[in-house]
Amino acid sequence: MISTEEKNTELVEFLESQGYSSISSNGLKLINNYNGLENEIDSLYNGAALRNISHEGIIELKGKDALDLIHRIGTNSVKNLPKEGVQNTIFTSEKGRIIGVGSLINFEDYQLLVTSRTNKQKVMSWIRKYIISDDVEVNDANAKYNLIELSGPQADSFATLICGNVVNDIKPDSFKIVHTDNLLFFLIKQNVERNHNKFWFLADFDNTKRLINYMLENKGIFNFNLVGEEAYEIYRIEQGIPDAPNELNDDYNPHESGLVNLVDFEKGCYIGQEVIARLQSYDKVQKKLTGVKFNEPIDHEKQFTLYDKSGSEAGKVTSAKHSIKLNENIGLAYIRNSYLQNGNILTAKSDSISVDVEIHSLPFVK
Repeated sequence: MISTEEKNTELVEFLESQGYSSISSNGLKLINNYNGLENEIDSLYNGAALRNISHEGIIELKGKDALDLIHRIGTNSVKNLPKEGVQNTIFTSEKGRIIGVGSLINFEDYQLLVTSRTNKQKVMSWIRKYIISDDVEVNDANAKYNLIELSGPQADSFATLICGNVVNDIKPDSFKIVHTDNLLFFLIKQNVERNHNKFWFLADFDNTKRLINYMLENKGIFNFNLVGEEAYEIYRIEQGIPDAPNELNDDYNPHESGLVNLVDFEKGCYIGQEVIARLQSYDKVQKKLTGVKFNEPIDHEKQFTLYDKSGSEAGKVTSAKHSIKLNENIGLAYIRNSYLQNGNILTAKSDSISVDVEIHSLPFVK
């Protein structure tokens, strides 16, 4: 089996051939910057932003019982997911902690599950653990596909320019195959970010390469930019979007991470259901994901624990970056409910470093 590191090099090497430099992150080659942070962030907020997300985990499910199995072990209802339907779900442990979050895409004869690259192997093992006599086959599919994401306020109009009126025919959380101008790909529409549709383009390498070139050649007056890992990480924190492994791991549950909208409380049993339902029914959630502002520059790679004035632990910072839009160092943190008032001051400590932080509701930028 080809390793994840080898699977996505073609597209990154193509982008390198266009003059963009790659970095190595956890054994993966990624493009960190394309056209300047300010330009890329501006496209995320005001234009059409294109990201290569082929490095995320892509799992293929085959067999007549695949949908039923994912329905039984995931938090959301997918048993009756229609052909060309897309549904997000969470896999949780018996204690209700997050194993992984994924988007299930139904091709009828098989399904693809897109999850984070860091949790992919864990999710695959978790699914296989519950295959007893079920007709289900679980395979690593990153070798077969490239995946790029188009988002931002101009994404709908730009996708229509590239794909035609089929964009208007696709309902949110569904997809269709598109064959136009010597391009062949699956177009997936999701309505998930800042009240704007987000699109995934799923294709093989050759079609993905031609698609990126076609977009660059036809961007016209659109505020269109390729977006690298650094700009998206800043945007993600500004918007309060949790990601693996920082915020989405088995230290936290869907209530704490703000993903309870991916839990169907009417569907019945799934792994972790009793704990998650009890937290909902008895208001037992102890901490939540929120924002923090640092009052001075910090090393964003440091691990910070938060304390109150008496020295009691109040929470942990999970992600931090310098926000260009706010000109401040900001972060995401899991903080106990009793400290969550906007403007509250806590102390962040890491080794010998100590810095005050201010609690800030999410998102930082609306």
